[in-house]
Amino acid sequence: MATPVLPARYTLPLVEVRVTELDLACLPEVGAVFDRLLALRPTQVVLDLSDCRHLDAAAIGLLLDVHRRLTRADAALTVRDPNPRVRRILHITRLDQVLSIVSEEGPAA
Repeated sequence: MATPVLPARYTLPLVEVRVTELDLACLPEVGAVFDRLLALRPTQVVLDLSDCRHLDAAAIGLLLDVHRRLTRADAALTVRDPNPRVRRILHITRLDQVLSIVSEEGPAA
């Protein structure tokens, strides 16, 4: 199936992505999804991690790359509803200082 390509003048205001696995094993597939998504030039990407149980170093690198690419395009990445384990990984790696992280209760403290 061909991936739709929008002319450069079109952008998407918001794209939500739910990720259930984010580690080295699935990185090529998830990375390809993000490449296609970023080609659509969204102004905001919400990454729902509510069902993601673990992040590894490769996943952290991918998150930083997506954040960097969106920032350069004047867009934003928001991480939504990470579970306590994933939230702790984001805190230990200080990604919580770089990324916008929100939960159902509101912005992460």
